[in-house]
Amino acid sequence: MEATTLGERELDVMTALWASGSGTVTEVRDALDTPLAYTTVLTILRNLEAKGYVRHEEEGRAHRYFPRIKQKAAQRNALRRLVDTLFTGSPEALLAQLVDEHDLTADDLRRIARKLGSRGAKEGER
Repeated sequence: MEATTLGERELDVMTALWASGSGTVTEVRDALDTPLAYTTVLTILRNLEAKGYVRHEEEGRAHRYFPRIKQKAAQRNALRRLVDTLFTGSPEALLAQLVDEHDLTADDLRRIARKLGSRGAKEGER
């Protein structure tokens, strides 16, 4: 499951499931920002199930889908892959890109500096 990446539409469906905790095809479809056909959402959910990202339980004539992985785990996996592939394994390069490309306020930068400072203090304790 860790090595498999999520496509854009799969990520949209997973985001809807993470937000609600579970959903039928219709509920997931209604939660999406992009209008997709029922059969498209069903296919995406089946693909996600085959990849191990979701599971389902029968609910009357419908299936209710549940995320099998936590959003935080998916974020870590995606970020690790992003750093490894686009930033040649350098988290510093990713952070520099984020700072360069986003209009961060002085307060934003102070919060980031505090976060990095507290992280550094924790590392020093080990």
